[in-house]
Amino acid sequence: MSLSQILTSAAFAPIQNVGWIRITGEDRVRWLNGMVTNNIAALKPGEGNYNFFLNAQGRIQGDATAWMLEDSILLETAADRIPALMAMLDHFIIMDDVELTDVTDQRVGLALFGTEIAPVIDEFVLKQGADLSELQLRNFSWTRHNDFFLRGNSMQCPHFGVWFEETGDRYTLSRELADAGVPQSTPEDLEQLRILSGTPLYGTDIRDKDLPQETAQTRALHFSKGCYLGQEIVERIRSRGNVHRTFSGFILTGDLPAAGAILSYQDKPVGELTSVTAVDSKLLTQNSELYKTSLMLALGYIRREALEAAKAKNATITYPGGTATPASLPFQIPESRS
Repeated sequence: MSLSQILTSAAFAPIQNVGWIRITGEDRVRWLNGMVTNNIAALKPGEGNYNFFLNAQGRIQGDATAWMLEDSILLETAADRIPALMAMLDHFIIMDDVELTDVTDQRVGLALFGTEIAPVIDEFVLKQGADLSELQLRNFSWTRHNDFFLRGNSMQCPHFGVWFEETGDRYTLSRELADAGVPQSTPEDLEQLRILSGTPLYGTDIRDKDLPQETAQTRALHFSKGCYLGQEIVERIRSRGNVHRTFSGFILTGDLPAAGAILSYQDKPVGELTSVTAVDSKLLTQNSELYKTSLMLALGYIRREALEAAKAKNATITYPGGTATPASLPFQIPESRS
């Protein structure tokens, strides 16, 4: 399986390192709304939104997608972040009727993605012609269990997750897909897709030293919902103007660097690369000579003055072993990838 096949057809893969926290109690909506950067109170059952958890200094301590259910809220986040996030959240339950439960072990997931994934989902999962453009989270009756189906985040191609109560059910669906000729992707394929989509990963591209606006993830922020932990810093940044650095894509020319490589402009450090990959040049857009020849893409941070100089003056941004040209995210790919 290759990234080009994902972008032209359909594929599946077991979901790894995703954990779940269930929030119950009468005060769950009000309490969680005061803990995260997005508007939980506006969600209806079956809807979800992406959130940051901040400390009092406005620094990001974690991220999660919150899914509203009839009787609870599910937080979807990295499995290895569950203990730290549970401890942080529990610290702020004072007189609230709120209970947190780690339910990671109760679910196993299968990712389904690709430009032609809709007919695959219709045939093998939902089997009822559902409108995927309107779907966020819903239960389905593929098995006798209380399984659910949800929309993932990817700016390059449709991306969905099927979550089962039983490992055997995931195996059965995987086998059916494979028998029908749907290929299974590798972790390397998925990492390339993530970088090509410009989706930052907490712990890699988003760290606890970062401020929300620096990450360019406006989908995680709501500016009129009221108070929440760290909100004062977020509002101060918004009212006084942009932060000094921002998250960006980069097209690299030279040696393939390691993550963490320092970006420089006029011999001064102006940023760093956080994720790096090499992709097939045929995937890249034909609208630029640079894209025709470049195989190396990266995500990272750059100071705004250096970013503006690179765009307006064609200034050269360097890293040890090569040059880095800032690029908008997601990275652009041609309509026809034949």
